[in-house]
Amino acid sequence: MLSSLTKKIGVKFKNKDLLKQAVTHRSYLNENRSYKLDHNERLEFLGDAVLELVVTEHLYNNYPNPEGDLTSWRAALVNGEMLADVAKQLGMEECLLMSKGEAKDTGRARHYLLANALEAVIGAIYLDQGYEVSKKFIMDNIVVNLDKVLESKSYMDPKSKFQEMAQEEEKVTPSYKVTKEWGLDHDKHFTVGVYLNNKLVAEGEGNSKQDAQREAAKNGLEAKGWLED
Repeated sequence: MLSSLTKKIGVKFKNKDLLKQAVTHRSYLNENRSYKLDHNERLEFLGDAVLELVVTEHLYNNYPNPEGDLTSWRAALVNGEMLADVAKQLGMEECLLMSKGEAKDTGRARHYLLANALEAVIGAIYLDQGYEVSKKFIMDNIVVNLDKVLESKSYMDPKSKFQEMAQEEEKVTPSYKVTKEWGLDHDKHFTVGVYLNNKLVAEGEGNSKQDAQREAAKNGLEAKGWLED
């Protein structure tokens, strides 16, 4: 499986253990005590910094926009959802080494795990091949999505985008209301509805009211058909 990933990444590793470590989740070590490599968190730490530098450098050198714009665009390129999608396209999901429990979770936790593994792969490329090779990988697989991000305005916070579209299309400002709340104080969960003219458009869940509002706005954009391809 790693040989297939190596081909898709387009990098011939001198130290193949670096790539193997990059796809090793902490939970795998708990069930495989004889495993000789470390988990991928240190590589992820390094890769995150390399990724941010490459994207920042590209935006700074190619766009005269103010800092606020560049920050939003960078956030859209390096967020967990984008990185998880890129990781899936590279076939990383089949290569992840994780516990049986982690392997069963295919929801948000898997997205988070994939995004972290991609950053770890970037860290591995950097250590094995240096800055220029890791920069090429990031440009070819992540920065290449910039035009799509700018065209779809996905760099906008979902709440901002939903409000903009609601005012543009229906001349109304959306409102949000908590429709459900549960859990202990240290582990609260909320369901929030987003409304137009007091009519429920969509709901979202989150560990805070703000997260639930963002999820509701995102689902609202989808429900109204306001998400550009």
